Amino acid sequence: MVAAFDAGAITSDAGALLLGATDRAIRMMDRFASCFHDVRCPELIEHEVVTLVGQRVFGIALGYEDLNDHDDLRHDPLMAVLAGKLEARRQDCAPVAGKSTLNRLELSCLEPTRYHKISHNPVAIKGLFVDLFLEAHDRAPNEIILDLDATDDPVHGEQEGRFFHGYYDCYCYLPLYVFCGRHLLAAKLRRANIDAAAGSVEEVARIVAQICRRWPLVRILLRADSGFAREELMAWCEANGVHFLFGLAKTDRLIAEIKVELEQAAAESRRTGKPARRFKDFRWTTRSSWSRRRRVVAKAEWTKDEANPRFVVTSLARTECKARYLYEKVYCARGDMENRIKECQLDLYADRTSTATMRANQLRLWFASMAYVLLCALRRIGLQHTPFAKATCGTIRLKLLKIGALVRVSVRRIGQRLTDQARQDVGEPPAA
Repeated sequence: MVAAFDAGAITSDAGALLLGATDRAIRMMDRFASCFHDVRCPELIEHEVVTLVGQRVFGIALGYEDLNDHDDLRHDPLMAVLAGKLEARRQDCAPVAGKSTLNRLELSCLEPTRYHKISHNPVAIKGLFVDLFLEAHDRAPNEIILDLDATDDPVHGEQEGRFFHGYYDCYCYLPLYVFCGRHLLAAKLRRANIDAAAGSVEEVARIVAQICRRWPLVRILLRADSGFAREELMAWCEANGVHFLFGLAKTDRLIAEIKVELEQAAAESRRTGKPARRFKDFRWTTRSSWSRRRRVVAKAEWTKDEANPRFVVTSLARTECKARYLYEKVYCARGDMENRIKECQLDLYADRTSTATMRANQLRLWFASMAYVLLCALRRIGLQHTPFAKATCGTIRLKLLKIGALVRVSVRRIGQRLTDQARQDVGEPPAA
């Protein structure tokens, strides 16, 4: 038996062409690259900003979390196709960049410097996320729900802005995410020594203003857990015509309001042997921190032989949303946002914030977030009415992007032929 290894170039990312087609449909890479300013000498540039940005985002989407991976990917013909550059201008260069060049991109400042001649515009980047969300809709919806949440981003070095967070029991950042369904509208890196809602008014105001310029009649509901039930945010919503639905931390005063309902639920639970719940709708205010009385909905639940009360505060009127429906159908649905954050952090390495500065780590978070937006666009544009229409980013990568193929390179074209196993995986017959 003789083993031959002369089949030619082989790639494990043949499905990445789907990402390229998706990018051409939404023009994300060109627009993302326009958020960067390049003052390098044009005659000396081998890798333009659009190539660098595309290479980094495509790489993350394909599962390459480290810059070190790009020392191999720089010779990958499919990465060259995705980056829109089949060959280098200079003989001693690869078509796409290696880790050193990409590292200089990630370390870019807000203004060009002697050693970092590529800078980025945070305002433009943040606006692009909202623009891509708006363009994903054929027409303005009647109502949208914006979900806010803070999560931990553990760090393991001496990164700028790291702090020990008692709740998460680790040194970390505390990024703020804003989603509308599966759509990502904001990913803001923050220090961990702050309140969960810190900076949320500014982020929400920016996003809402941008949305209302395009959709002036849309009704907006903010939804979040108890960490965002703050007077500043609720007052801003009331002053700007935005509805809110926030969890409310339980207190002795709140529990006293539902004493009767808890007793009723306990009696039913003991009688049936099953959990029981009652709901109560009432007006309530804090002793000093709230400026007015607001509608509170309470869930008086008895389960596992103990009380499990929960509370939410909302600007929605009783006439348009009853207590039980408000809690069970509207508020509890916010739990799906946790799955979206998991996709960003586990599938797309949004928590890979290991550089020394917060500025560079924020840029890393945006690269990962753009990869998420790209995969969401693939789901929406290319995978409708397929089993992958609601698949996670990790599943799409495993089933559709990580496909083996033989690569043939001609003078100006790159072709690929799927391996028989890959054809079988995607439901195609073996090659003749």
